[in-house]
Amino acid sequence: MTDGTEGGTGDDPVERRVGEALRESGATVAVAESCTGGLICSLLTDVPGSSDYLDRGFVTYAYDAKRESLGVSREALDAHGAVSEPVARQMARAARDVSDVTWGLSTTGVAGPSGGSEETPVGTVYVGIAYAGPWGTESSYATVNRHEFDGSRTEIKEKIARRALADLLSEIGV
Repeated sequence: MTDGTEGGTGDDPVERRVGEALRESGATVAVAESCTGGLICSLLTDVPGSSDYLDRGFVTYAYDAKRESLGVSREALDAHGAVSEPVARQMARAARDVSDVTWGLSTTGVAGPSGGSEETPVGTVYVGIAYAGPWGTESSYATVNRHEFDGSRTEIKEKIARRALADLLSEIGV
């Protein structure tokens, strides 16, 4: 189990390292959050100058919010549930494409203390990351990582938010 702050060197928090990496590369990010409820955007905006790279955030907690705000398909939600790889991938792609940014980041998971199952225990999260490559390069992609965390609801949410930022930092290539 990790605290989710990996992804770089030094003592700077991951949100500062993500901001530096985005600024240095001239990239921008939009975030689609479910289980973290806006915490990722809050962490990013704790860094002065974050308006240089943070475009917007979507808090889409309910099924209908995921469909209406992000265009997550009814089929994906019905077949796989909100806490799933396909939904995390669609959320990240939608955040990227609706916002016209370089990176889309998404989280969907079970923060607890209830709501988990044998297949998806409390503390499970899917982190989606979608990259927008230059037009004509066919370099755009989306990836999803599954993580599990222990702790109280608040602790799990913070671990998820920081892990999502560390995953993004890793994708940026820092």
